[in-house]
Amino acid sequence: MPESNEIQITGVVENVTFRNEENGFTVLDLNSDGDLITAVGVLPHIDAGENLRLLGKFDFHASFGRQFKIRLCERTMPKSTADLLKYLSSGAVKEIGPATATKIIDAFGENTFDVIENDPDRLATIKGISKAKAVRISRAFREQFAIREIMIRLEHYGMSPSECLHAFKAFGNKTVELIEDNPYLLCDERIGMGFERADAIANNLVLAPNSDFRIRAGIVYIVKHNLSNGHTCIPRAKVIESASMFLEISPEKASEQIDIVLHNKQLVEYEINGTDFLFIPHIYAAEKKICDRIKLLVQFPPAGHKTLAEDIRKIQEDHNISYEEKQLEAITTAIEKGILILTGGPGTGKTTTINGIIELFEGQGLKTALCAPTGRAAKRMSEVTGREAKTIHRLLEVEFDSEEKQTFARNIRNPLTVQAVIVDELSMVDVCLFAALLDALPLGCRLVMVGDSNQLPPVGSGNVLHDLINSHLLPTVELTEVFRQAMESLIVRNAHKIVKGESIDTNDKSGDFFFMPRPVATSAAQTSSDLLTSRLPKAYGYSPLEDIQILCPSRKGEAGTVNINRLIQMNINPPSPDKSEINTQGRIFREGDKVMQIKNNYDIVWTKEEECGTGIFNGDIGILEKIDLKAGLMRIVFDDKVTEYPTDSFSELELAYAITVHKSQGNEFDAVIMPLIGLPPQLAYRNLLYTAVTRAKKHMIIVGNLHELESMIANNKKSRRYSALKAMLEE
Repeated sequence: MPESNEIQITGVVENVTFRNEENGFTVLDLNSDGDLITAVGVLPHIDAGENLRLLGKFDFHASFGRQFKIRLCERTMPKSTADLLKYLSSGAVKEIGPATATKIIDAFGENTFDVIENDPDRLATIKGISKAKAVRISRAFREQFAIREIMIRLEHYGMSPSECLHAFKAFGNKTVELIEDNPYLLCDERIGMGFERADAIANNLVLAPNSDFRIRAGIVYIVKHNLSNGHTCIPRAKVIESASMFLEISPEKASEQIDIVLHNKQLVEYEINGTDFLFIPHIYAAEKKICDRIKLLVQFPPAGHKTLAEDIRKIQEDHNISYEEKQLEAITTAIEKGILILTGGPGTGKTTTINGIIELFEGQGLKTALCAPTGRAAKRMSEVTGREAKTIHRLLEVEFDSEEKQTFARNIRNPLTVQAVIVDELSMVDVCLFAALLDALPLGCRLVMVGDSNQLPPVGSGNVLHDLINSHLLPTVELTEVFRQAMESLIVRNAHKIVKGESIDTNDKSGDFFFMPRPVATSAAQTSSDLLTSRLPKAYGYSPLEDIQILCPSRKGEAGTVNINRLIQMNINPPSPDKSEINTQGRIFREGDKVMQIKNNYDIVWTKEEECGTGIFNGDIGILEKIDLKAGLMRIVFDDKVTEYPTDSFSELELAYAITVHKSQGNEFDAVIMPLIGLPPQLAYRNLLYTAVTRAKKHMIIVGNLHELESMIANNKKSRRYSALKAMLEE
């Protein structure tokens, strides 16, 4: 079934220029009605001479030019003698080279395959082919075509070449029989098919599979689905309840099948305070790894150094600063104990404290690495420390294994070559990434973890910062004193009031925090648009694209990101004969638009002055400078990284004049505008508001309903996240 913007091409394989035998990734030249097209994708066991029908999209690779990226492939074997000769000459069949292929084709013509497969004695009549060799050729041919037949039969069910290969690697020659007996095997981690697609395949089978197979897959699906809500685990009782409704079975049946799933090690069970919780195995392993490494750090802490009062006094003199009591405690703890959690809100001196710790680490000759979870957070860390900071992914040297799954070159077997690591914005880090970071720390490495515990939890699974603090295992210092200079900012004062649940000052018109009442969502949206496009730029000289950001609690509704982005685009970047644009399914991207990447893409090549690299990540914001429809390319500048971006990958982008509060984490903007009206109840809570307010450096404007603002401040009910890390640490 074609997806949006996909096209179909057919042709004969002229040549296979590259094949990775491990993962099946193939580059080939396809002769399509005389045009030679470079096609790339997972195409195991494809050889020259085969006839292909491909479904996919044209793409542009920075190094290799225009390519056709294959999603689905249907194949038929060569039929003409010319294609048969091409196929056999390619080395597709063991022990047949070009010269032998020519002799075989000359002898048997279009009957060649039948002779090779079923009559090796006739094959042995050709000069240079002994009976023993003929038998070997015939056996190799039959084995290869058994694999090929499996691939073709699986593709018939709408499986991608990659899924077919993973299934064959997992189940071998009995793959088709196993899947036709139990299509829910395709939900296995090694293959990665979703429950709904496996369900669709099951419904198309002639014989319906055993219903218990569906129930077990559905139970695993329910637990997996909750990872997207931030949970690392789910109470068994809740899974039973959900399975009963979703799969239309009795609670007793659900519980019985959960026991079988646990026995099969598809889920893991762990008891917390008398309640049984269910995990996906790799998430359980991540939380357990964090627990084990943290306990190891506590049991065998890094070698500390006595903090000399003279060293601290010199730093204060050099920078004309005076540390308050909690800052001194944090610095002393980091140096003497080698491990620290540092938290605090805006204006409490976290940056000053971090800089002091870095200077003392460096004074001891320690090689120190700075990192943060996002590119923008790492860039801001670099700016405030004056030292290079990397994303955690880049620090750990992200790469991909033979199954195209993300892994890291830096790990317990190949640790980082540093003596200290400082990680900022820890509230944004999920359990899998934090487990990987701890895994890469060398023995004796000092670790300083920095974050604001009142901000939103990570988009991914877990609640690492909160769990670490609440376990009371690690030295933790919370900076609470707001410096006098910072207190001059109404943004800072109101942020701290929000945390305490106190009413904020909305009447002071002389500061940097403003509330603009609007009775309905449409007027709040229009005012937000006007503020960004004209009023704030005129009043303060701000750039609408670089200095101002609208943050919405939700994507939906009149005051959500989708509608406000539409309003602003029409206002600030309307259609023009001078500007190219892409319009698909009502989504328009136009030259000059502000855009955001909404999923990690590790393949996008970027350049930055004389530096070159790959990878644009979820939450990165840039400007769409040029659209070349003929070449199928967009040039997007993400901060200072210039990328050549394929136009058919626009599904990875959104307009970014307005973004959600969740997507803003780790960022700061000179001015923030927040439309606040008609909120869904599940988004009307205190730390979402606090996160939005603390994104603003110079101006914060809330537009909307005062009652909803006050209700949001009063609601300290954080969205609950199920996690086992705190319980594990407390054992």
